[in-house]
Formats: sequence, C-alpha cells, structure tokens
Amino acid sequence: MALKFSNLPQLYAHTFDTIIDVRSPAEYAGDHLPGAINLPVLDNEERAKVGTIYVQQSPFLARKLGAALVFRNAANHIENHLSQHEGDWKPLIYCWRGGQRSGSFAWVLQQIGWRAEVVDGGYRTYRRLVKRYLYDDQLPHHLVALDGYTGTAKTDLLDHLSARGVQVLDLEGLANHRGSLLGDRPGGQPSQKAFESALAATLCRLDPARPVVVEAESSKIGALILPPSLWTALRAAPRIQITASISARTGYLVSAYDDILSDSARLKDRLAPLRFHRGHEIVDSWMALIDAGDKRALTQALMEQHYDLAYAKSRRSQAANVLAEIKTPTLDADGLSATADRIAQVLDQP
Repeated sequence: MALKFSNLPQLYAHTFDTIIDVRSPAEYAGDHLPGAINLPVLDNEERAKVGTIYVQQSPFLARKLGAALVFRNAANHIENHLSQHEGDWKPLIYCWRGGQRSGSFAWVLQQIGWRAEVVDGGYRTYRRLVKRYLYDDQLPHHLVALDGYTGTAKTDLLDHLSARGVQVLDLEGLANHRGSLLGDRPGGQPSQKAFESALAATLCRLDPARPVVVEAESSKIGALILPPSLWTALRAAPRIQITASISARTGYLVSAYDDILSDSARLKDRLAPLRFHRGHEIVDSWMALIDAGDKRALTQALMEQHYDLAYAKSRRSQAANVLAEIKTPTLDADGLSATADRIAQVLDQP
C-alpha cells in the first residue's frame, strides 16, 4: 500500500535510506524532492513514444510497450546503480502521480527483498504539500531581516552568522542570483518549482523556536517570486540595519561583481533599459565609464544614481521595526566578523 503524507515536515522526516524519482530526466530536471536520485524507468524519448501510442493508437498497446520498457530499464538500474545495497535497504519511490511507473519499480525491488515503498499520489502529492506550506499556511518561523544599502555585504554576513550557530536563510543562494539588476550567476536560476522545493526543505530544517536571519529582499529575486507566506513574514520582520561608507561599499562591489563589470557588452545591455528610469544623460555617463574601464567610478555612480535611490524609495514605503543599526567600518573579513559578532549579540537580547 502506498504511503500517505499529510504535511511537508512529515514527508521530509521520512526514515528511508534513499528517495528514488523514477520519472523521466526532463521531469526530474524541472523539480524533484530534495535529495532524490533519478532512476527513470522511461527516458524522455520512451515516455513520449508511449504517450503518443496511448493517444493515437490504443491504451493497451501503450501499456504493453510501457511495461516492456519499464522492466528492461528497472533491470538495468538494479544491475548497474543499485547492486551495492544490502538486504535491509529501504528506498522510497515516486513517479508523477504514484501510479504504474513507481508501483512497477517498487514491486521489482520488493521481490528482491528490499523494503521499497511508494509515495501515494507521487510528485503531485508532494507539490500540493509544498504549495500548502508556502502559499496557504502561515510560516511558523520568526524572521529577522538584515537590511541596508546595496554593497553592505549582507549575503556574506549570513555566512559569518551561520558559522556562529545562528539560523540563516540564504534566499539568494537558493535562487542562484545576487538579487539585483546585475545579479546573474553562472548556471542560471532554477525553475520556480525547484526554488520552492529547496526553500521549503530549508525552512523545514530550521527550528521555529529560534530566530532566522534572512536578507531583506524584494518580492522577486531575479526571475523567481517569493511565495506568499515567506513574503508576508519577511515584510513584517524586524530589521537589523547594516551601514557602511560609500567607499567601503564601492570596494566590496567591485570585487563581488567583477564578472559582469569585466564584460562590457553584457553590462551595457543590462544597464540600457534604465534610460527610462534615470534618463539618457546619466546612462550615457555610465556607458562612458564602461568604455574607459573605470570599474570603481562606475560602481559608485550606479550606487549613487540608481541603487541608493531605489533603496531609499522602498524604505519610505515601509514602516519596519529596526532592532539595531550597526555600522561596519570595513567590509573585509575582519570587519564582517566583528559585525557578525554584534548581530549575534542583538539576537541574544530578550
């Protein structure tokens, strides 16, 4: 009998040795349960072929071909990917909706003696649980937001805080994006569903009884949207304000964004749409600094003429509770370490 899970934390608290996603590689790439391995019983082409036969010829022919392919691929997985497991191995298996693919694969593993089980409803059940957790229910966590102008090294501060045992939620890390117009990272962003899977898994691992420090973000990080429960909690979160001089922020950003600052063509392409917001004269001055190769002057100009203005406008529209304002004189390792110590002290206060 397939296993039923009533909520996401219950699913993540499973006691199985391995989670196996038997969907096609394309389905798996779009999103999957965190930690699941992909052992497809039908690859992309085979799944498409079976589906076409089901629609254009007959369900019987499709099932007959599908069964042959499923058991052939299952045999290959057992021989090549699962042969190292002992008799007490416990895998949890799922497909799209907990039907024939996962059921067939689990049956084969059970005949060997492995304690295989199937997720009732498969991936569709998992997505419903993620949606409920991130879209419908109120988050149980107490968020504290690190706030501050662009270039105050808030993401790096999260790493320093994590090393001190503070609970952190690195949204930009999960989204693989630095959260700004120039924030693209190598590899691109995950899908919205994959982002939500990683986000939900991270939140479920955090202790709701302790504060969770997160960088203050807008409702979008790159192309990804923060789910409603998180966005609601983030907007209401008390702030710890990080400040630093324009000189310190400039130096930090020149180093942190060296990849795009060194790519003149891509940089110009990203900044060109800001003509509508900042005017031709200002954007033309940025283009001249790009042509001159003056990364530091360009970075400071972007902060003073764009990023700081946008941040100040967003702050005026919020009425956040500021727990503390911490000025860091430098944004090198020593300065960030000292700032992290002060943040941890604020969090320890009753």
